[in-house]
Parts: sequence; structure tokens; C-alpha cells
Amino acid sequence: MLQGSVDSSGPRFNPLVVVELASDTKEEAIAWLLSRIRDPQQNGGAELLVEQLGPGVGDQEKENPNMFLVGATYQRLLSGAEEVGLFKEYNDGSMRGFTCANKHNFTNFKGDGDGFLSQAECQYIIKHELDTLRAKDETHVPGHTQAKLYPGKSIIRRLQSKGILVQIFPLHEQEELKRLSFSWYKRVKLSLQPLDDIRHYYGEGQALYFGFLEYFTFALVPMALIGVPYYLFDWEDYDKYVVFAVFNLIWCTVILELWKRFSATLAYNWGTLSRKKAFEEPRPGFHGVLGFNPVTGREEPLYPNTKRQLRIYLVSLPFVLLCLYLSLYVMMIYFQMEGWALSVHDEDPTFWTGILLFIPSIIYAVVIEIMNLIYRYAAEFLTEWENHRLESSYQNHLVLKVLVFNFVNCFASLFYIAFAMQDMVLLRQSLATLLITSQILNQFMEAFLPYWLQRRRNKKMIRKMQKRRTLEDKELPLAEQVRLEADMSTYLGTFDDYLELFLLFGYVSLFSCVYPLAAVLVVLNNITEVYSDAFKMCRVFKRPFSDPAANIGVWQLAFEAMSVIAVVTNCALIGMSPQVKAYFPESETQLILWTVAIEHGLLAFKFILSYLIPDVPKHIQIKLARLEFESLEALKKKKMLETSELSKVVQ
Repeated sequence: MLQGSVDSSGPRFNPLVVVELASDTKEEAIAWLLSRIRDPQQNGGAELLVEQLGPGVGDQEKENPNMFLVGATYQRLLSGAEEVGLFKEYNDGSMRGFTCANKHNFTNFKGDGDGFLSQAECQYIIKHELDTLRAKDETHVPGHTQAKLYPGKSIIRRLQSKGILVQIFPLHEQEELKRLSFSWYKRVKLSLQPLDDIRHYYGEGQALYFGFLEYFTFALVPMALIGVPYYLFDWEDYDKYVVFAVFNLIWCTVILELWKRFSATLAYNWGTLSRKKAFEEPRPGFHGVLGFNPVTGREEPLYPNTKRQLRIYLVSLPFVLLCLYLSLYVMMIYFQMEGWALSVHDEDPTFWTGILLFIPSIIYAVVIEIMNLIYRYAAEFLTEWENHRLESSYQNHLVLKVLVFNFVNCFASLFYIAFAMQDMVLLRQSLATLLITSQILNQFMEAFLPYWLQRRRNKKMIRKMQKRRTLEDKELPLAEQVRLEADMSTYLGTFDDYLELFLLFGYVSLFSCVYPLAAVLVVLNNITEVYSDAFKMCRVFKRPFSDPAANIGVWQLAFEAMSVIAVVTNCALIGMSPQVKAYFPESETQLILWTVAIEHGLLAFKFILSYLIPDVPKHIQIKLARLEFESLEALKKKKMLETSELSKVVQ
């Protein structure tokens, strides 16, 4: 736990979460919010501990005084763990939902429970309690008449949407962060990532991403080992890519099915596999006419679904189609540039004109990354404008928009070269150039640029980092640590990281048979990605709140869709190979029919394989079934006791 010397009425106050309000927040609003945070639960409060942050040591600059530290007693955290449905290891080795009544039957529960919950779990509980603070009979935030309230409205969400609440973030634990940094990225090693430590510190969502990144890297090793000799001995013989294409077909199916089993094992060990999904509250940005929700029985904004659908189909869909058209238009410009460079080289074949042949592909790769970035902002704006009520719906629509455009933007030229031009030499060159250029740009954008911009944007941050380095082994004062972390960039989640892996998976599974070194390049990229992402998490970004995820969510469907497209693509490449064409010298129609038939058969085999391989390993299925049986038996016994007690009262 963090140790901070703050004036506190509670003897065991440990600061876990920071709440920063705008510097011009009215005093009555601050007093009202603090009272609601401190009030007992039966009075509608969160029953948490909160104290104002003191001034920094030696600070000459004007600091925001409205920064508050939030913590909780151990008993409050334990009751909160039961409320959020936290799963912990039971004495028999199974993972069960924590209850205060059976707390001593859980592994590692000693004394009053100090140390039983990880800091990430404690911070998640506090965030949950703050999010569930709701207005009672207030009509507006005191002192801020523009911030309207009504019974049942989330106080934190209203303060965020009105700009009164600047940010809320969990604090780092310096000693634990040092240990994690050392075992994670500070030393080069040939070993697995400390996934359990990452989960313990950052939560299951982050740990599953790094687990998938590690799994994907190891899954690429067989393809890379096959690809190197294939590249060395068959480099100029493009007719021999059939074997590699067949390997692609099997590989992309098997690794995704095995990942589901591996992630289910991780999720069970971490207690999120059987955890019930919490009821989703409306997004902070959701707006509409105040009405009555028949499910919750509370007043909240209502927005007609018909109006949302009209926005999607009459505005968002045409915009996405327009962007796809622009992407294809840029692709045709690229092919014109390729033709020009080729004509220049044919007229005067020199070393420099040979270099010129790669310039159009490099420019096109850079343009693709720029277009992806611009489109991402446009997609976020459109999805926000569609006014989705739930965060899950918002994320699904955003992911769909971004994936469709990125797929077309990144792979349309490769499909055109492969199946319209049928130029395997140009396909190999374009794939290599796109892959290498995109990896260099991504490493620059993700590893170097965030840290450089962070230092440029905030000179105060630089001075504090320098002060931190001068202290090194000494513990940074609490006030300095809080203000240091408040100035750090906010971590925006794993969306961009999964998107990058999705595109790399596409490069490898779709066309790597014509460029066998693709898997080798992606393996090298993923190794550096582990270290750069770990560095960003520990040194560049604020600590994110724990995300109790059971799987990688909608991204699993995205990767599976890509694997289906890979089957079709590799079958088509096999059908175009001279070896296969030699079997059908007279009838091209017969060749096409056979290719389509084999492709359908392989797709059927793929779906049968995915059905036969259980998503959850058998031993975990048995444990989950046993827990369900025991809970039903306990419920029966409880009902029998209640019935017998009732009959005694009647008699």
C-alpha cells in the first residue's frame, strides 16, 4: 500500500485514488461531493475516506488546490469486494465469489484481511463505489446551476461531462512498480512475461493483452522457422509457395482455437471466467430527453433508437463508404506511381533507378498510416455523435468502423496485385515494403513519440522527473508523486495495440506465402513491442484502473474473421500457382470450380475444428460445473431451513 503522511481522521488511511476537480470549482460543490463520498452507505454515500492533498515541497508555481486522495478501511474494501463480485481462491483451490461471511475460508486471508486484496483490486473497488454515487433530491450541483441533476443520476459522470471533475486516476505503488519494471522490461531476458505480476498490478484486461501478444509471438515462431529456409532456397521461385500457403491455412485456424483455451485458463486462475457481468450504466456522454427507465426504475436520459439508426445508416455509413472510395482512389494513384517508376527504370536501369522502384511503396505505406490516423479521429467523432447509451455498444460500433477501413486501406493494394494483376514479384515487394515501413512508423509513434511529446508538453513534468532521478533510492514525497502522476498522459486502453496486432496478423496470414520473412519481421516487431509497451505503462502513462476482463472481447471475433478471409485468399493463391494450373491445361473454369470447392471444404473443416476444440479446457469445465452444483445445493438447504423455521413459527 502507499504510505502517505496526510492529516486523516482515520488511523489506517492509505491513499489509493486521486480525484482532481477544476481549480474554479465552487466551495459548496466541493463540500457537497466530499460529504457524499464520506457518508455511510445507508445514507446514499460511498463510505470512503477522503483528504485534500497538501502543497508540494518547494513548489513555487501555482498548483491546483482541488486534488483529493481517496482511500477506505479494510472492512469497507472487503464489503466492496463482495459487492463487485470479486473472485478469490478458496481453501480447496477453486475460484469462488468472495463473501464476508466466509472470508476466513479463502486462501491468504489472515487477521483482518490486510494484504488479502491487491492494490489494483482496492482501486477498482473504490472506482466502483465512486461511480455508483447517485443524486438523491438535488436539482443541480451546488454552486453550479448549469450542472443539472435528477434522482438516480450518476454524480461522477455528471461532474465529468460538465468539466467540474478534471480526472480520476489510481496511484502507482513505487516499490511494487520498481519490482515489476525490473522483471518486465529493464533487463533483456529469454523468458516469459510476468503475467501474474502484470495482472496483480494492472488488472486482467492489461494482462490478457500482454498474454495475447506473447502467445501470438510464440505462435509465429514455427512459421518464422519454416520461412527462413523457404526464403533462402526458393527466393526467386515463386511457383513453390503452395506448401507455405497450405501451412498458413492450418496455422491461422489452430492458433486462434488454442488461444481461446489458454485465455480461458488464465481467466479462471484470475477469477474472471465465471464472474457475472455487471449491469451497464449509461455512458457519460449519453444524452437525451429525461424519462423513466422501466428496468432500473430511475429517471435518466432517453434517446429514440430510430433516431440513432437514422444517424448510422444515413450519415455514418455513407461517410465510411466515402472514405473507402478515397482509400481506393489513393491506391490507384500509388499504382500510377509504380508504373512511372518502372518505366524510368526500364529506360535507364541504374542503381538509383533501382532504389526509385521502392519509393512509391514507401510513400504509400506512410500515406496509409496517416489516413488510418485521421480516419480514427473521424470514426470516434461519428460514433460519439450516434449517441450510444452503453459503452459496449459504443465500442462495438467504433471497432467495426475502424476495422473495415483499416482492412481495406492496408490490404486492398495487395489483393489487387495478387488477383487482378497476378504479379507475384510486385506482391512480394509491396508486402515487404508495407510491413517494414508500418512497423518502423508504429515503433516511432508508440515508443518514442509519446515520451518525447510528454517532455515537450510539460516542462514542469521534466523538472519533477529530474528531481525524481536525484532522489533515486529515496521515496518521493506523496504530494510530489501525486502531482507528478497527474501530469502524465492518460492511458487510452488497448484498442490501438490490438488493432496493430490485427493488421500484423493479416499481413502474415493472407500473403506471407509469397514473402516468407513476414513472420520473422513480425516476431522481431512483437519482441520490441513488449518492451516499448511495458515502458509506456510503467513510465509514460498514468496507472489505469483495473479491467476485470475474461477474454479479449470483440477482438477475438475480428481475428477469427481475418482467419476466414485467409482461407479464401490462400486457396485462391494456390489455384493461381503454375503447379496447380498444370493439372488443368485446357479448362480454366474447371480449375476455378475445384478451387472454390476445396476452399468451401477447408472452411467447413475450419468450423468443424473450432466446434470440436472446446473453448474451455475439460478440467476447468468440471470445476465450474462443481461450483454451480454446490451453489444450487446450498440454495436448496437455505430454502429448507427457511421453510422449517417458518413452520415452527406457525405451530
